[in-house]
Amino acid sequence: MTQIDIDQDALDRAMALSKARTKKDAVNLALRYYAESQERAARIGRHFERAQHWGAVEDAEQVHQAEKDAR
Repeated sequence: MTQIDIDQDALDRAMALSKARTKKDAVNLALRYYAESQERAARIGRHFERAQHWGAVEDAEQVHQAEKDAR
């Protein structure tokens, strides 16, 4: 068993929003959510880097600027 000091207000809010029945469930859910969001952000970052090499970013910026100029 691991004991940690957790912000009770944050835990209460997380439990209410997630409908978690136990503190353990709420903490595990929050940890999974955090890890998944960080992994997703890293994938998006890698995709963006690759898109720059394709010229997709420059193309998108040109399209965006053309749309702004047309207004």
